[in-house]
Order: sequence, then structure tokens, then C-alpha cells
Amino acid sequence: MADTSHPVAHDIVTARTQHQPGLTAAWCSLPYAVPVLCAPTTGPGVAALQTAIKAASAEGLPLQRMVVALTSPGEGRPPASVKAAATMLQSQVSAVVTVPFDTHIRSHGLAQASRLGRRTTEAGAALVAAVLASAHRTWGDPLPAAATPAGLLTTTSVSARTVPPVPEGVPTP
Repeated sequence: MADTSHPVAHDIVTARTQHQPGLTAAWCSLPYAVPVLCAPTTGPGVAALQTAIKAASAEGLPLQRMVVALTSPGEGRPPASVKAAATMLQSQVSAVVTVPFDTHIRSHGLAQASRLGRRTTEAGAALVAAVLASAHRTWGDPLPAAATPAGLLTTTSVSARTVPPVPEGVPTP
């Protein structure tokens, strides 16, 4: 997840001009990665998002898997330019989800998640559903088994004295 579009666009353009692999491209090429870009629902925020999307498209990054989260920085409706941009982005990315302003998050963060507003909770659920739907469209349902992390591929020998025996009745992996 990238919380702002400026660094993503900068990374893509810099990698291209320097003929080097970029972090964004490497991240997007990970197996089972669903990129999530976040942008504020402001004119400059959406303009930066559109630039990042254009750069990602030019670089051949997987826009069809990408989910966009538009976050409201304050109360009220998003400007018409933001609504228009969100509508235009719908056809380029997997999903666009709008996350409303929540005064509780501004004041307390997620320390008391049970006190989040109904609309915020619904937007969170919609964002999770969008990421999962993108993964299912790309890799199928059910999703393939996760790869074993590289650190677990090597076996290490452990002395039997250092590992206590598993008590009877306790399931083992």
C-alpha cells in the first residue's frame, strides 16, 4: 500500500530514466501482490494519483490488479473534479473505494477501532473486498497456497535435548 501517489510516480519515472529497476515495479511483480494506492480527495491529490497511474501504465505495471483508495481529508462531499477523476479511473484499475472523513481517526487513530463511524467501517470492508476480488479475478478462487518464505526453506538441525516433546493429544503441524 502506498499512502501517497507522489513517491510512486517519482520511483517509476526515476527508474525509467536511470534504466534501473524501481521499487514500485519490484513490489508489483511480487507473487500475489495487489497494489493499493491512496490519495486524498482533493484536486492536487487526484492529479498526483492520475500522474502515478499514467506512469504505471507506461511502465506496464499491473493496473488491472490495482485498487485505489480515495481518502477524505475533511467533512463534506468531494469536489466535482475528484468525482470525475474517480469515474475515469474505474476503467483503468480494479476498483476505486472512497474512504470518508472520520473525526475519531483524526483524534485517536485506530486505538479504539470499535468507535469508528459506520461509514468508515463500511469503507474499510469495501476496501478489503476490493483487494480480495482483485486477487480472485487474477489468480482464481480459492487463492493458491502461499509460498513458503525463503527463511523457512533451509532446514536446521536442532538437538532433541533443546526441544521438549509434544504432549499427547496436542496436534502437531
